[in-house]
Amino acid sequence: MLPTEEKNLTRQESIKGYAPVNGINMYYEIHGEGEPLVLIHGGGSTIQTTFGRILPLLAMNNKVIAVELQGHGHTNDRDAPESFEQDAKDVAALLGHLRISKASVFGFSNGGNTAIQLVTRFPGIADKLILASAFYKREGMIPGFFEGMKEATLDVMPRVLKDAFLEINPDSNKLQAMFNKDKARMLEFKDWEDELLRSIKIPTLIISSDHDVILPAHAVTMSTLIANSSLAILPGLHGAYIGVAEVPETGGKIIELTAELINHFLNSEDRR
Repeated sequence: MLPTEEKNLTRQESIKGYAPVNGINMYYEIHGEGEPLVLIHGGGSTIQTTFGRILPLLAMNNKVIAVELQGHGHTNDRDAPESFEQDAKDVAALLGHLRISKASVFGFSNGGNTAIQLVTRFPGIADKLILASAFYKREGMIPGFFEGMKEATLDVMPRVLKDAFLEINPDSNKLQAMFNKDKARMLEFKDWEDELLRSIKIPTLIISSDHDVILPAHAVTMSTLIANSSLAILPGLHGAYIGVAEVPETGGKIIELTAELINHFLNSEDRR
């Protein structure tokens, strides 16, 4: 065990640790056993706020490696803007540190954009890809999204996300810095070419919601560009299908359904 790792035994074995990657100390957790599955959280979030409700279900059948990106949660910031490209480099470096040569990758929201960069910049690093509520062109967002983002302040950030950050980092300046960098990354986003998605050859599952901030038609477009892909449009708001903390619980079995969908995809034979 590395000296930075803290090992806890619960119902499923878990490891929590930090890895020195590209000038930051990147926080990660490992849960469960089986084939490796990397979880990449959304903007402004932590492992728990994005994946806290679905992670235990995924860890029943997989070795889940959940990460926290630059300036988020337990991971410290660097004196540089955020970018999906840099986040991808950080995740790749973490996997190298953990001696994991190949894994399936599950990215939600901004984490999905990072996942796209990860599998295209590091061919061979992933067996399978899950893109949940991700986008690759500005037109894929609901009308008014970027106009609203331009006027957004820390006050509009969901309280549950702010509280989760401050519980880990009781420094409001760090919270403001994360918010500013997340906002700047979105406002400065430049469309990616269709060819970037066409270059993805591994089996891919695309998930979105019918009332997402990503237009359902955009998810359809992504599924047509990634040849070896499947698409699921599920009911609910952005991230409701995995139980993100900022979306109220509505009851029912949607999270269990999503976990079953993901586990079926991960365990199915490649469709080449």
